[in-house]
Amino acid sequence: MQPGVATLPNPLYMKTTLIIALVLGTYILQAQPQVYTIEPIPNEEVAYSGDLSEGIVLDDLSWAWNSSNACFPETQKSKFTGKHLFFTGIIPKYSEMEVTVIPKDPTANFSVYAYEIGVNSNYLVPNLPRCIRCEADHKQERNFSGKAPQDHTRKVTNLVAINNPYRVVIGVTGADGLSEGEFTLVVSMKSR
Repeated sequence: MQPGVATLPNPLYMKTTLIIALVLGTYILQAQPQVYTIEPIPNEEVAYSGDLSEGIVLDDLSWAWNSSNACFPETQKSKFTGKHLFFTGIIPKYSEMEVTVIPKDPTANFSVYAYEIGVNSNYLVPNLPRCIRCEADHKQERNFSGKAPQDHTRKVTNLVAINNPYRVVIGVTGADGLSEGEFTLVVSMKSR
């Protein structure tokens, strides 16, 4: 090496390092999903806007049919394979919450689930060892006798807090790998 002459790094080494950094950076971004805070108002509806493109894909859905969660059966997993966008808030004691997802495009196939955990818990799927309650709604393959035909909206009910408040985590997702689409999330809460 001559004095005063800089040695450039090997271009192959730089390219390999850049690729590793990009893959690792992508993994880190995917490992930390954004969770939006909602603030339900007793005896009122509050609406939030979202887009599935801001969510993440969950490679593991087995938490949902684990008997400690019982959110939806494994036979319905294709309805939850798109990107997941998360919202969280508190259900005060003596309250009941209802969550409705309204896709902007009525032909988009969305699904929704919501689970209750302790107020100070921060479990986020797929790392959900157990929950107090989990409810889900997705497109039904057929109409059921005695029930109105399903439209493009999805609704989760029976999110209840009696003697204690609970944290609710809402997951809005797409069916069959749907990874984008705008929607409105309507949160309605009744105080008892």
